[in-house]
Amino acid sequence: MTALADVIEVLERAYPVRLAEDWDSVGLVCGDPAETVGSVLCCVDVTDAVVDLAVAGGADLIVAHHPLLLRGVDTVGAHTPKGRLIHRLIRNGCALYTAHTNADSASPGVSDALAGALGLTDLRPLDPKPAAAMDKWSVFVPAAEAASVREAMFAAGAGQMGEYSHCCWSTSGTGQFLPSADADPAVGARGELTQVAEDRVEMVARRSVRAAVLGALRAAHPYEEPAFDLIEPAAGISGEGLGRVGELAGPLTLGAFTKLVADALPVSTSGIRAAGDPEQAVRTVAVCGGAGDSLLRAARAAGADVYVTGDLRHHPVDEHLRGGGPALIDAGHWSTEFPWCEQVVDLLGAELPGLSATVFANPTDPWTVHRGGYGG
Repeated sequence: MTALADVIEVLERAYPVRLAEDWDSVGLVCGDPAETVGSVLCCVDVTDAVVDLAVAGGADLIVAHHPLLLRGVDTVGAHTPKGRLIHRLIRNGCALYTAHTNADSASPGVSDALAGALGLTDLRPLDPKPAAAMDKWSVFVPAAEAASVREAMFAAGAGQMGEYSHCCWSTSGTGQFLPSADADPAVGARGELTQVAEDRVEMVARRSVRAAVLGALRAAHPYEEPAFDLIEPAAGISGEGLGRVGELAGPLTLGAFTKLVADALPVSTSGIRAAGDPEQAVRTVAVCGGAGDSLLRAARAAGADVYVTGDLRHHPVDEHLRGGGPALIDAGHWSTEFPWCEQVVDLLGAELPGLSATVFANPTDPWTVHRGGYGG
């Protein structure tokens, strides 16, 4: 058995809460982090059928993509539809955790799972988030004390680059200064021009730890007035963000690619529909799991031949095609997000091998009946 707190740590490392939109509600909905978890059920939506299976199968945790409680919630009384589900979960000792827009923007996240199901490679964000704001520090310090100053700055959070720590660059030179009559020099004397063998130590740090790094630098530096440069580099682009753009192994017609999408994704009542010339060539593909009409312009700017998402509406699609495309495939909200559930199962299996994690495979798409239509 694994502590729920440990499961949450794995989920939030993969799907950082900082990536969630301001309006969203993510994280632990009900449950005690101190309790243990042996079985996890992953789903897109928390429905009665999901809770039925979780209770019947003795699941200790449901990991869902869509929040059960989001807007305008002021009661979870059992007399309300959602409150009734919360009460059932609590009474049966089953926790509920949600990863929504943070999982949408994570890398890998919802759209990576969708892109993987379609066989896309060379993935990059469709709507990338800016990289964390960084500082670049250059500190001039006597060579004998350079190591202690470096270590103090590292301890304050500097020198972190992805999965690497203690990152820096150093070069040697000569420092020069003339202490005034009121100075208290650690090296040299008042009124005497002094030259010292110094190292120039450079490293980066997140801007959020600037005060801590500066404090550590000043505390560790032997000089009364340490010499240093602090530069704010231009904002970079991260690998995080909504949607993904990738490449097919070889070109297909839009008609053939639409069939590929239909074969690759789970079947829902809504089916798959495409907008564009069925004979046009498709090689570069943009995707966004869920409702993605807000990224139509981004798909065009990315040079995609086709954009796969869900919940597309008549007028935005019509105006988009009149503006030059790309072609569109509406594969449904649930179907385009469902591959993420298997991603969660794989994640938990790799990080917490003693845990049992399964996917709720039945559609939770609210649409249940479809008739008519044309095309093929």
